[in-house]
Amino acid sequence: MNAFRSVMSGAAMLALLAGNALADTGSPVGVWRTIDDKTKKERSVIRITEVNGELQGVVEQLFDQPDDDPAHLCKECRDERKDKPIIGMTILWGLKKDGAGWAGGEILDPKNGKIYRAKMSLAEDGKSLNVRGFIGISLIGRTQTWWREP
Repeated sequence: MNAFRSVMSGAAMLALLAGNALADTGSPVGVWRTIDDKTKKERSVIRITEVNGELQGVVEQLFDQPDDDPAHLCKECRDERKDKPIIGMTILWGLKKDGAGWAGGEILDPKNGKIYRAKMSLAEDGKSLNVRGFIGISLIGRTQTWWREP
């Protein structure tokens, strides 16, 4: 009987863990790899978390690109982030659930120091995230696809 309980307890734990893993694919919370628009090479690793119902993204890692500042400082930033390390910097903030996506936030492009309005949508399989930065209306902007880290 004790062996049966152990097996059932283990099965219940696995089901709980599997359920949590599947639930994560319905949320952008997690770790994402970005691709540089120009070079088409890996650009950064971003960790998205939820804080008080809003999503925020922090740079965890950078991959060197041509013309990068070797110290990876935000040379073009115009606010308190000026000349601060990009690694560890919050570049995405304020997004809230909005229908099938998330909207109402902002995103910083550390390369040019500009802050754009932001929205995002998650692919059905949860493996890619379309992040759109724009000025004014969503039509005037660009979308990047970020890829979920395993």
